[in-house]
Amino acid sequence: MSVEVISILVLAGIFLLATVRPVNLGALAIVAAFILGITALKGADVSEKTDAIFAGFPGDLFVILAGVTFLFAIAKNNGTVDWLVGAAIRAVGGRIGLIPWVMFAVTACLTAIGAVVPASVAIISPIGMGFAVRYRINPMLMGLLIINGASAGGFSPMSIFGGITNGVVKKAGLPGDPTMLFLSSFLFNLALSLVAFFLFGGHELFGRRADEADDEAEADLGAGHPDGETVASAQRSGSSGGGVATATTAPSGMAGTEIALDRDRILTLIGLVALAVGALFFDLNVGLVAITVAAILTLISPASAKDAVNQIAWPTVLLVCGIVMYVSVMENVGTIKWLGNEVATIGAPLLAALIICFIGGAVSAFASTTGILGALIPLAVPFLTGNHAVGAVGVITALAISSSVVDSSPFSTSGALVVANSPDDRRDGVYKGLIRWGFSMVAIAPIATWLVLVVPGWL
Repeated sequence: MSVEVISILVLAGIFLLATVRPVNLGALAIVAAFILGITALKGADVSEKTDAIFAGFPGDLFVILAGVTFLFAIAKNNGTVDWLVGAAIRAVGGRIGLIPWVMFAVTACLTAIGAVVPASVAIISPIGMGFAVRYRINPMLMGLLIINGASAGGFSPMSIFGGITNGVVKKAGLPGDPTMLFLSSFLFNLALSLVAFFLFGGHELFGRRADEADDEAEADLGAGHPDGETVASAQRSGSSGGGVATATTAPSGMAGTEIALDRDRILTLIGLVALAVGALFFDLNVGLVAITVAAILTLISPASAKDAVNQIAWPTVLLVCGIVMYVSVMENVGTIKWLGNEVATIGAPLLAALIICFIGGAVSAFASTTGILGALIPLAVPFLTGNHAVGAVGVITALAISSSVVDSSPFSTSGALVVANSPDDRRDGVYKGLIRWGFSMVAIAPIATWLVLVVPGWL
């Protein structure tokens, strides 16, 4: 058996093992990179092979992942995220039918300016599910719009997904279109959210207002509970039950005390704007700017940054860096080039492109989308290089969307977060609903993106 085949089987094996066992995929990938590198890389001695393994460590990606999650941990600690959500809710005038769309927009904005998708879902899902409980919104509807919002913004040029995808494309010398990637992903997730909105009762929310729902809830609590006034007061302060909301997760204008802008929140907002402007208009590294802003905020207000470093998405950092290291070793031993040539021998480039998209969706439903993007896009590069029968931009965009929209599966991080933050009495239903929705995306997304982005040949 050739080393190329062995390396692919090892990659599939570590994905499977990380799915069925509670072990970080990145840790397994580093172990695999070490073993494969020592046994298969060319070199005079072990030290040269070890140097070649470490050469594949993505230092820039490490800084991006650590920097943005560090900054957003501070923003969450000092209440800036809650203020942003509250401001968005008040901006729609308390219309309950628009609340899920506010969650979609806020989550999309967070990921678009650099927040990791699972981190954004982790921040917003407790807030969104708290609103779902309070205003009797279907938790499936709220959860899907939060997840789709995160995916919608996830491929902006500043985002982690976008950075990985565009970086691989640029490194391979393929034609890329970061704007098309972002817009295609955003529109696809917006369309999915519209379907989910009407499928899970969103149209029934129109005409209902938050202040009226609050009055009804307080009247029901006051009449039906021996300590009615106490419970109503607790409800007003944002405690929605189910362990998913706190006093800071129900922004005012609808419930609770309004979160005011103070010095720390104003400075954090300025820092987030600086991050966006620096990355978009001055081509500054997102990670370096994020860490700079986070360090400044820490110096100004140490209290708001307390434990923020511990909230950095270290499991995601380990996962991404490990996968990239292993793929680098695969590339050095010739696996990437070999696999691309094998896919090209199918003789039907359109069929090969569809197969790649199906693989991305199916594997990502059980594992990390970040890891899948880091592994599958390089595997598709040789197939796309010099192949004029399909457009590289179309295939990469289709693969990216197919691999990300299945994050609604409860076996993916985003889906699991939504299930965990669902009301106790609805959690099992949300879990089963996300299984049906997530696996329907495994079948639908590759075909839909392939038909729109690849078959016409316009990208």
